[in-house]
Amino acid sequence: MNRLFARFVVLILLSVAAATIAIYLAISYFFGDPFEEIAYKQASAPIFLLEQYIDKAGSDEWLVRLNKVREVSKVRLDLIPLPQAQAALTPAQAKQLMRGELVLDVASKSFFRRVDLNGERYVGSADDVIHAQNLPIDVGLVLQMEILRYIIVAVCLLIPLAIWSGRHWRDLQNLSQVADAIGGGNLAVRAHVRNSASIAPLAQRINQMAARIGQLLDTQKSLLHSVSHELRTPIARLEFGLELLRNAAANPRLEGRIDAMEADVEELKMLVNELLSLGKLDQQTALTKVRFSVEAMLHDCLDHVSHAVDGKSLSASLANDLGNYAADQHLLARAVHNLLSNAAKYAEHQLRLSARRGKDGRLEITVDDDGPGIPSEEREHIFDAFYRLDRSRDRATGGYGLGLSIARKAVALHGGALFAEDSDLGGTRFVLQLPSQPD
Repeated sequence: MNRLFARFVVLILLSVAAATIAIYLAISYFFGDPFEEIAYKQASAPIFLLEQYIDKAGSDEWLVRLNKVREVSKVRLDLIPLPQAQAALTPAQAKQLMRGELVLDVASKSFFRRVDLNGERYVGSADDVIHAQNLPIDVGLVLQMEILRYIIVAVCLLIPLAIWSGRHWRDLQNLSQVADAIGGGNLAVRAHVRNSASIAPLAQRINQMAARIGQLLDTQKSLLHSVSHELRTPIARLEFGLELLRNAAANPRLEGRIDAMEADVEELKMLVNELLSLGKLDQQTALTKVRFSVEAMLHDCLDHVSHAVDGKSLSASLANDLGNYAADQHLLARAVHNLLSNAAKYAEHQLRLSARRGKDGRLEITVDDDGPGIPSEEREHIFDAFYRLDRSRDRATGGYGLGLSIARKAVALHGGALFAEDSDLGGTRFVLQLPSQPD
């Protein structure tokens, strides 16, 4: 049973119950209690005997006929004082009794009626009430029939709702899967629902949204590649021209200017490469996973970043149980390398790479430095592309605010997390967490 139909079941049952109560109260208010009317019909025989046989007798035969009925009837007929009868009735029923009307008590299967109002039956009969008990009243069967009737009504309502909700639920599940696929980066997926389905307009809009997003990303990708290509061409010409100029120049001042220009060209090349890497990560939906040694991968990262340490102390604390991990080795190595490069830029004296396995099998890699640290309110922003805490300092140390953004995207593609916190070295600690994997 789908959740949609389950809610309909509860709603229909509550609605039918509320309608039953409302109908009973309305009929009781305008026409009287329907159960009392049914009970009156069931007790019509004893009432008929009282009104058409006993009451038709003269004053000298009234008690005689009452006693004859007592002998042959299963209904118990008693004469009780008027105050006793009034005490057993509600105020409204007591008024009926005083008017000489027959008062039916469905719950006790009995009725009350004064013998007469003027004392004409016998001496003192105006102060007596005839109390009939054990009347053949059974409203339980009628109540069961009413319950069965409303159950049939509820079932007849629920059957078409079950058919409709089943189809609607399948369409919703289909739409949910499409939304998950689009959220996972698969923009080629489309929702396929019947044109007559109630969610068909929503499915069409989701398909249009996915197509539009796909077009925008394709346009962005094309633009990124075009811009990168256009930038690389003048960069190559500048490099060639600078090389010719260096060979022809002998002026020491010109030599320094040429070095600065070459540094600018190298900076442009690095920016283009970083932009391309970031664009590829935005477009990437599938990973090329291989099983590799985590320790070996981390040592390779240390070797590659050792030239950038520039006399600072670089240490490693790697657990013995790191083992192997199935992932895109190039992307993870790039993420760790970017974290080490960032720490090398801002560390004052030392930086440290650590790795361990958690109790739940998760892989945790941390990079610590003793640099100036990062304010807590800025720790999420540093992973945004082109974000710099201090633009003048970043220009001095190099970088464009893309390295940490690339690292977080690479980790997120593996289902992991990357965040910053305070380090015990006094600076910043970057924590890279990857989910556990079965052996």
